[in-house]
Amino acid sequence: MTSATEGSPSPAPVTRRGLAKAARRRELLAAAARLMAERGFAGVRLEDIGAAVGVSGPAMYRHFTGKDAVLAEMLITISQRLHGGGEAVVAASTDDADALERLIEFHVDFATTEPELIRVQDRDLSSLTPEASREVRRLQRQYVELWTDVLVRVDPSIPRQEGRTRVHAAFGLINSSPRLPELEIDRQQKLLAQMARAALTAARS
Repeated sequence: MTSATEGSPSPAPVTRRGLAKAARRRELLAAAARLMAERGFAGVRLEDIGAAVGVSGPAMYRHFTGKDAVLAEMLITISQRLHGGGEAVVAASTDDADALERLIEFHVDFATTEPELIRVQDRDLSSLTPEASREVRRLQRQYVELWTDVLVRVDPSIPRQEGRTRVHAAFGLINSSPRLPELEIDRQQKLLAQMARAALTAARS
């Protein structure tokens, strides 16, 4: 029997150059989110993204193979962050009711502090390559199921399929925040959380 690490490659050493490259990549993704939120995927060139952070067009290809790769990494990363963050929230909760509250707060915070990512995901999901689209949808399904697991444990009278419907409705409500009239962010977050909670836990008739 081999050990868990036998035969596995050693992790790449962290270097100053590697850290700088990773930081620049994050800058490029943030710039891409801003530009695509404003203009849409079709209205942004790879060179535009580079210019926003002072990277020349040819140098962009050291970071991404093309504009499709930028969009894929952006939307897959969003889905990974939400699913992984949701799992961490549930693990840190004291019980299922607490987990539901924390999930609502977690998603509301994401939607209201990173509206560019919400806009890009809503508008340009269909621009992903088939492979990237499948990965995003797989992660999104897992995130929905995570919420649904918690919700039906909080209220076992809710059938699972109805629980999924409630979760999707709550996401639609929260993710509408970039399109809502401007409101002071603390008030907006409290209002969205209250409305999402009501959508999830409304009494069955």
